[in-house]
Amino acid sequence: MDKAIHHRENRSRGLFYIEGNGDKISELTYTIKSDNLIVIDHTETKMGYEHQGYASELLDYVVNWARENDIKIEPLCPFAEIKFDEKPEYADVRA
Repeated sequence: MDKAIHHRENRSRGLFYIEGNGDKISELTYTIKSDNLIVIDHTETKMGYEHQGYASELLDYVVNWARENDIKIEPLCPFAEIKFDEKPEYADVRA
């Protein structure tokens, strides 16, 4: 299974996702608020792939992407908010 993380973005929204067997198995979506601020508004993992760490892997990737691009993150969705609270190492990118 290809576990590469893919990224799509337009002027107002973005999506990071992991594909498996030709289908999205986990995704994280965000809204672009400004050049240096995004709001994570949704994470979801397809049934059958839950509790395997895919959403956490996506969030780690997004946090590193934000660091590299000098972007702050507002974790609006419950999953992202909980993970930001659990991981003090994410504090540097939290809006």
